[in-house]
Amino acid sequence: MYIRNISILYGSDLEFVAKASVTVNESTGTIQRVERGSTLHAADTSTDTRTVDGEGLLMIPSFINAHTHIADSIAKDVAYNLGFNESIHPVFGVKRKVLNESRREHIMHFIRSSALSMLSKGITMFIDFREQGLNGVNMLRESMNGVVMRYLALGRVEHYSGGEEPLTQEALEDAFKVADASDGFGLSGANEYSSAALKQIAMVAASRNKLFGMHACESEESQAYSMERFGMSEASRILGIARPDFLVHMTVASDSDLMVAASKDVGIVVCPRANAVLGVGIPRVWDMLRLGCTVAIGTDNVMLNTPDIFREMDYIWKLSRVMYKGERGRGIDARDVLKMVTVNPARIFRLNRLGYLEEGMYADALFIDKYSLDIAPMHNPYTAIVHRAGESSIRAVMLNGRVVHGRLE
Repeated sequence: MYIRNISILYGSDLEFVAKASVTVNESTGTIQRVERGSTLHAADTSTDTRTVDGEGLLMIPSFINAHTHIADSIAKDVAYNLGFNESIHPVFGVKRKVLNESRREHIMHFIRSSALSMLSKGITMFIDFREQGLNGVNMLRESMNGVVMRYLALGRVEHYSGGEEPLTQEALEDAFKVADASDGFGLSGANEYSSAALKQIAMVAASRNKLFGMHACESEESQAYSMERFGMSEASRILGIARPDFLVHMTVASDSDLMVAASKDVGIVVCPRANAVLGVGIPRVWDMLRLGCTVAIGTDNVMLNTPDIFREMDYIWKLSRVMYKGERGRGIDARDVLKMVTVNPARIFRLNRLGYLEEGMYADALFIDKYSLDIAPMHNPYTAIVHRAGESSIRAVMLNGRVVHGRLE
C-alpha cells in the first residue's frame, strides 16, 4: 500500500512531518519507506501496489494500553462508592467475589467486548493483569481467539500470605505453569507476599525470560500497611528484593522511591482516572519525568473505568497544568504525554518494532481526520491528539499493515 499526501508523526521522537509518502508492506506488516513530500516512485506504482490519497489525515502510532484488568468488565460500576480495599483487594474485595462467582462464558464475552471497544478507540495492544492463576491466563487467551489485537497476558500465583514463609511447593509449581502459559507476572502488590515468595516469583520470571511487574504505592492505605509491617514503602521493599520491569500506579510514592526506580530503569505505569475513581490521589507524573523515570499510561480496571486512552491523556495533561504550574509553567508537554501511550510502553514491555512509525517498524497506526469537527483547524498536532481527538476523530486503525477498523479508501 502506498499512501501519499499524508501527515505523520515520525520516529521515536514523534516528529511532525506535514506531508509525506508512506509505503506499507502488507505481507510483512511493516513500514517499508517514509519519504517527506509526495513524490510518487515507480516502485510504488506497480500493479500490485494500491495507492491511497492521505490528504487530510494524520498517521500516528496506535496506542498501547499499559495496564488493564479486562476480565472485570463484567462488573462495571458494582463497586461504586466503595473504598479502595473493599473494591479491589485481591483477597476480600468485591472484584474477587464477582470473578469467582461469575460464569466463565459471561466473563469471556465481556473480555471480547472490552477488547473491541479498545480497538475502536485506537488501542491495538493492551497489557493485562490476569487474576485466577493459570485458569485466568487461559481464559484470556481463549477469549481473544479471533480478535485482531495484540496483548500481553500477565498472570499471577493465587498465594497470599500474612507471614514470611516461602511459596509452598504446590504454589511454586503453579508459578512455573503460569509463567509458561503467560507473558510474565503481574502481581497484586508486595503487601500480599512474603519477601521469600517475591524472590521466588522473580526467579521464575527470570528463568523463563518473562516480564515481572506489580502494583505499588497505589494508596495511603497500602503504603501505611507496608510501613507498619515492613518498616519501608512498598516500592522500597520491592526494589530491594528484585528488579521488576515495571511498577504500576506509584500514586503516593516518594521522590526517593521514584529516584530508585529511575536508577534501576524500572518503568512506571500510571492510571490517573482509575486512581481518581477510587479517591486515592493523583500520580505526580511531572516529578516522575523530572527524576528520570520512563512513564506509560494504563486505564486499569474496566470495572472502574472505560478503556479509553484519549480520555486518559486529556485528563493527565490538564491535571499537570493545574498541579505543576508553579514549577513548570505549562505542565507536561503534550508530546511527552503521547509518548506515554506509544514509545514508552514499547520500551518498558520489550516490544520490538512497536511504539513508533519508521522504516522497518510494524505498521500499527491510527489515521486521524485532521478535518474532524473537534480538531479542525489543527495548529498543534500534539495538543490536538491529547486533548481534542477522540474515537470520532479516527478514520481508520491499522494493525500489522492491515486496516482492522474503519477504512482508508
